[in-house]
Amino acid sequence: MKLRPNRVQFLPHRNPPLEKARFAVIPVPYERTTSYMKGTAAGPDAVLKASPQLELWDEELGKETWREGILTLSAVDVGGGEKAFFKRLESYTAGLLSSFKGVPFFIGGEHSVTQGLLPPFQRMYPDLSILHFDAHADLRAEYFGTPRSHACALYPASRISRTVQVGIRSVGHDERRRVDTGLVRTFLMHDNPDIARLEKKVLRALSGTVYMTIDVDGFDPSVMPGTGTPQPGGFAWHDALRLFRAVCREKKVVGIDLVEVSPLKGSPVTEFAAAKLLYRLMGYLS
Repeated sequence: MKLRPNRVQFLPHRNPPLEKARFAVIPVPYERTTSYMKGTAAGPDAVLKASPQLELWDEELGKETWREGILTLSAVDVGGGEKAFFKRLESYTAGLLSSFKGVPFFIGGEHSVTQGLLPPFQRMYPDLSILHFDAHADLRAEYFGTPRSHACALYPASRISRTVQVGIRSVGHDERRRVDTGLVRTFLMHDNPDIARLEKKVLRALSGTVYMTIDVDGFDPSVMPGTGTPQPGGFAWHDALRLFRAVCREKKVVGIDLVEVSPLKGSPVTEFAAAKLLYRLMGYLS
């Protein structure tokens, strides 16, 4: 598999070679099943273009994380039909994991892309658990005629791997029986206002190896307004960072996707916040 540097980079610095990079950033601008506000296909490019506005020195961590080596790869081809795309995405991810020893960061695109990203991680790490940060449970088996919908993003993986959900404040009638049962541990937002206690619960529920999937609507819309299906009452910025920092420090995080950025015309708040979140997460892992 040929991995090519992207024309637009995450942060304004030279791309290191693959073997020297600690982190890889991969755009996945896929959008096909959005059911409310559209625009997630533009999310990855918007996040990359916002990233040069970040300060390279991280004020929380007191270091310049970019020195660890951040490689921005060209976007995954999202052309063709649904079946062809998910087969291609899974093959791409498997190839990346076989040749890259750092931590990959995927930028969506709609949340359905997680279905193509997770299987290679599940095969590589039998003890993998998933931290699912989202406003929605995303446990539908099918939505509007397809099992590859953004509303089904975590359903297949949750049948195989332990899945820990946080930020959840919207559960459909047909998925309520899958919430907090089997391999799924769900921490509904209204039931867990104490972040310190939630942090401990989440760490106990996760295994030692973790994949993080972050839907930006897990945040309150005041933090991330540019998203397709916003819900009130989500995570505040520093509360989410506290939880992410604990997971990154206590667990082996092997991959992260950040999805559902839908840029708002005239307001770069969401894409800038998403870029800062990615950089901060890299800092937590370095």
